[in-house]
Amino acid sequence: MSEGPAGPRQRCPGRTRVSKDQRTITDDQWRQAELIWDYHQMQHGLLPVDVAIGLGSHDLGVAARSAELYRAGLFPTLVFTGGNSPTTAKVFPRGEAVHFRDHAIELGVPAEAILLEPDAANTSQNITFSRAVLAASGVRSTTVLLVSKPYMERRSFATARKVWPDVEILCASEPLEFDDYLKSIGDEKLVLDMLVGDLQRVIEYPKLGFAIEQEVPEDVHAACESLIHDGFTSRLIAS
Repeated sequence: MSEGPAGPRQRCPGRTRVSKDQRTITDDQWRQAELIWDYHQMQHGLLPVDVAIGLGSHDLGVAARSAELYRAGLFPTLVFTGGNSPTTAKVFPRGEAVHFRDHAIELGVPAEAILLEPDAANTSQNITFSRAVLAASGVRSTTVLLVSKPYMERRSFATARKVWPDVEILCASEPLEFDDYLKSIGDEKLVLDMLVGDLQRVIEYPKLGFAIEQEVPEDVHAACESLIHDGFTSRLIAS
């Protein structure tokens, strides 16, 4: 279990487990998805770093977690990065990074501690463009914390190690169990589609030069293939 200022991963107060009669997925699909969920998380211990980068997405929890870790004193500078995607355009019309910045300020992060990168359209651009923003602002970075959705930790790590190899990369996300995250998002199909899509990218992107290779256990491979067979395919790379 990963421990940091917020302690070990644990169930968040006030959130309830998704009961079987509330699910739209089968028990087998649940177990397969949870296996992939666990694989995606790097379980890094949290240490002070030079800068954190909050990766834009549909999940405002990234901004909340970034604010929490800033208040815990883990870093002095926070970059929010991201433009829009089909998933986020309606929810965050001014762009992911802008909405994340506003939410972090509401949660107590000083505006002057936040840098904005509003143009990135993919994870490689998130890292590359944020690096340029930091350099332009005179912020020296040798250790970087990536804050992302829980199931995006491994892909963001692999991408950052490829495009920014000369810094130490740590990963963090909201400390939620799988059922808590499903409850918070409220769309099981979307979450499972994204779990599968991110795993496919972890496997395929190194072949395309977008990320470093990550070992994927056989049972995780098998779980992914089973969920693809069951139709959780909306986030797969277009062939």
